[in-house]
Amino acid sequence: MSETAQAVETLLGLMERLRGPDGCPWDREQTLLTLRQYLIEEAYEVIDAIEAEDPARHVEELGDLLLQVVFQAQLAKEKNQFEFKDVAEAISAKLIRRHPHVFADVQVADSNEVLKNWEQIKAGEKKSGPRSVVEGVPRHLPALQKAHQVQSRVARVGFDWNAAEDVVDKIAEELDEVREALAEGDPDKIREEIGDLLFAVVNLSRFQKMNAEELLGETIKKFTRRFQVVEARVHASGKKLQECSLAELEAHWTEAKREEQSRQISKPGFKASSTR
Repeated sequence: MSETAQAVETLLGLMERLRGPDGCPWDREQTLLTLRQYLIEEAYEVIDAIEAEDPARHVEELGDLLLQVVFQAQLAKEKNQFEFKDVAEAISAKLIRRHPHVFADVQVADSNEVLKNWEQIKAGEKKSGPRSVVEGVPRHLPALQKAHQVQSRVARVGFDWNAAEDVVDKIAEELDEVREALAEGDPDKIREEIGDLLFAVVNLSRFQKMNAEELLGETIKKFTRRFQVVEARVHASGKKLQECSLAELEAHWTEAKREEQSRQISKPGFKASSTR
């Protein structure tokens, strides 16, 4: 048995022991429903480890995520539904089936053609007639990520913009409609038009081969970082945030932004950009 196979067997054995009569009370109490939150949390912690570029942490977080798969497989095994082996075999078969350009004699020109073939194969796997292109997007995905998924799927069948400028025009159109809704003061229409505007912005990021969820996450980090500098500057002046006028806070914000950009410019390899 290989070292990898032995490591997997050890993990499966540990999980079975934890769920056993002489195991851990907490582990024995868990159900698929109670484990849902941990699956999501562990996935996000893996993302944090990737962004931190910390290999040791990445190993740890991937292990925590793998544990959730093993845990669920053990619960299913106890109900005679399936086990970890079935999970591994199912995904292996799917990978082979959906990569005929690797495991068979299908020829593809590029990754776009790979994705189109993937969707066609996926649709052919369903036995209950035609399947909607936008069906099967996970309900619990964050909204920006879900919008990206839906837009990507319809784009693969040709329902997409011709150029980025067209998407920008759509954003301008949606922004005008938000202004109109605000002027009318109708909460339901305002809600709808802001949603349309967000959807159009996601389309622009996707069209530029970027992910709106990631872009917004980066902007939130930047905003948080700069606002913490504002807080530090205010506290250093002997005042509280609530005691500052908006003009004072804006001045601190401008200075925090300037200082950060100066540090970036001084970094080796930095290239000036009109967007900075």
